[in-house]
Amino acid sequence: MSAIRPPVPPFDEQAATAKVRAAEDGWNGCDPEKVSLAYSVGSRWRNRDLFFSGRPAIVAFLRAKWEREREYRLIKELWTHGPDRIAVRFCYEWHDAAGRWFRSHGNENWLFDADGLMRERHASINDVAIAESDRLFRWQRPGPRPADHPGLTALGL
Repeated sequence: MSAIRPPVPPFDEQAATAKVRAAEDGWNGCDPEKVSLAYSVGSRWRNRDLFFSGRPAIVAFLRAKWEREREYRLIKELWTHGPDRIAVRFCYEWHDAAGRWFRSHGNENWLFDADGLMRERHASINDVAIAESDRLFRWQRPGPRPADHPGLTALGL
């Protein structure tokens, strides 16, 4: 039996927006085990050019990601939704081991089961080098984006 992860399908705009913000908050915590619980046991992923499935693979992927992408800060925004699907756009900022900063832009397509766990995640992402002075995401981490911090549209992203 799986855990229920509200909000659950079918999604209206309010529920889809809440689901997106919950995902953003979870990923900004940078805790792979905790984040993996939002996905079904056999969740299938495409992330850039990687294809994998299952929570153990998700945890391994996220551990490696957050070791490589330091000072990670993410903002997600609802693009559209259906009864059991959500599409988001997102940006995140991070630096590598050499201190070079990047802003990664992308889109994700999500499919949920009846319990609100993500069954599929398809992510397309592009990285753009930025100067440290061009960073826009500067809240305390790890942790969620403050409620008064602007989102992607307000930031012109």
